Amino acid sequence: MKNIITILAVAAILASCGSTSSLTTLAEKYPGMYEEQPVTIVIMPPINQTNHAEAKDYFFTTLYTPLCEKGYYVYSPYLTMEMFQQESAYDSELFLEADLSKFREVLGADAAMFTIIKDWRRSNIGGSLTVDIQYILRSTKTGQTLYSRGGNITVDTSVNTGAGGWIGALADLAATAVATAATDKVVAGRQCNAYVLSDLPRGKYSSLYGKDQKNAAGKDHVTATVR
Repeated sequence: MKNIITILAVAAILASCGSTSSLTTLAEKYPGMYEEQPVTIVIMPPINQTNHAEAKDYFFTTLYTPLCEKGYYVYSPYLTMEMFQQESAYDSELFLEADLSKFREVLGADAAMFTIIKDWRRSNIGGSLTVDIQYILRSTKTGQTLYSRGGNITVDTSVNTGAGGWIGALADLAATAVATAATDKVVAGRQCNAYVLSDLPRGKYSSLYGKDQKNAAGKDHVTATVR
């Protein structure tokens, strides 16, 4: 009996060690980020694959702050948007796999952040806002993809009034519809930024710059429901 217990204990320890050693670090998952060490980022207009035309402009405005908070110098979207429109660069699809050296020459940007909006749904009845977005950071020097991660985030806006019976159910439904309709259109986008970009290595202007290489990297695609 003691032998069996010992064998099981050793097996548990080995399994634990194996799971720990199998973790992928940020340096291993995003080596280009540490090799090129980008300092400046230009945000490209989002690529909108949904039927909601307004999603592109709304989401575009949410990307500046989280990237700055990560320690990068980010060109103002309001200033670059005018340039993109004048230079026919508003359609980022044309540059997703193209040469980006022009953005380095004109702006001095080290990298360009592309985002692909795959889903942007509002359900007033169910009480939710859902977005599915892919983030791709490409080097303007080598064209290499330095960072790529996606997220599917649902913001739960359902309301429970506390009333019972069918009258309470109708009250909940009505309150949920009002809450969902009144929710800021970019709330889900901001939540997606927070979840997905939490995995982005720190930039030069962060106190954690160069200290996160051994941190565990997250999944390629994160899914979450938040309130």
